[in-house]
Amino acid sequence: MAVTSDAVRAALRELRIELPSWAFGNSGTRFKVFAQAGVPRDPFEKIADAAQVHRYTGAAPEVSLHIPWDATDDYRQLGAFAVDHGVSIGVINSNTFQDDDYRLGSVCHPDPRVRRKAIDHLLACVDVMDATGSRDLKLWFADGLNYPGQDDLRARQDRLAEALSEVYDRLGPEQRMLLEYKLFEPAFYATDVPDWGTALLHCLRLGERAAVVVDTGHHAPHTNIEFIVALLLREGRLGAFDLNSRFYADDDLMAGAADPFQLFRIMNEIVAAGAIGGEVRFMLDQCHNIEPKIAAVIRSVMNVQEATAKALLVDRAALHTAQQEGDVLGARAVLMDAYDTDVRPLLAESRTEMGLDPDPIAAFARSGYAESVIAQRVGGAAAGWGA
Repeated sequence: MAVTSDAVRAALRELRIELPSWAFGNSGTRFKVFAQAGVPRDPFEKIADAAQVHRYTGAAPEVSLHIPWDATDDYRQLGAFAVDHGVSIGVINSNTFQDDDYRLGSVCHPDPRVRRKAIDHLLACVDVMDATGSRDLKLWFADGLNYPGQDDLRARQDRLAEALSEVYDRLGPEQRMLLEYKLFEPAFYATDVPDWGTALLHCLRLGERAAVVVDTGHHAPHTNIEFIVALLLREGRLGAFDLNSRFYADDDLMAGAADPFQLFRIMNEIVAAGAIGGEVRFMLDQCHNIEPKIAAVIRSVMNVQEATAKALLVDRAALHTAQQEGDVLGARAVLMDAYDTDVRPLLAESRTEMGLDPDPIAAFARSGYAESVIAQRVGGAAAGWGA
């Protein structure tokens, strides 16, 4: 039995997409950070910009912070500021990759002093969680090796496990640790958390409140990401996504821009598992280098909504029947019927029902907000990730 449009709209209202604070600051490539007028100068202004995305999409009520990029003297005040703007603080992201001491790694570094420094930073991030009401700590480590023999591979895993255990034990009973993996970069010979299997093994050892983060740009070309998603869902260890798009490596382009069919396939596994509105966090992790920041984030949210709507339209009963009967072409046709559906009218209706403009991009452009912040944010240092 096909899913009704009413059911799809109801399910879509359960989808929440968390926004990265750093997407609103200046960003660029390894060669150049491109400045834009009106970008935020502090975490308060980042949250104000993120709130615009939620205002026009109704689907982005939380903002991820990155420490120390979003450092402030009073995190409780920052959390209250977010609430005043109709959003809240979401995941806290650590940074153990932008310090000279971390040239040979952070928590996996051979020097105990450097490891202690990195662990202390992670513990300080838990303090930020306590102050902001955040539930999740997200860890991504740039740790790794460029050359064989540079360090002991097994010893580095021991150091990693010890660090994760200490931080895990510091978490509150309702807080979680989300461990992200990446195939390569900045390490090229061996990354200490290179894949979902390594991340999962560490999470299983830590306990039930440790889960894996899947960044859609952190895999080898042609990796079947939806298989990884399905397996982690089966084990109850899929904690979050970093949704973005890539052509070559970790491009951090707008979600669904390079391969919208891949995003659909991923969301199809999420819908099939009934994971919309559950424990899995859907986050964006993007660097908008040449496109306007807020509008680009709105576009990404809309792309995720469209992929999800198509996944919700899959006729699960017909798909199951075709699969059980070994009807390869029939099963494929069921998926493609959903994917080929133009869901934009359905999403426009859903937004109208929520009291929103059916076209978030156009509504934001008409608001004049972008022009107003360009005029207001004069002077001071613009936020950016410092490449």
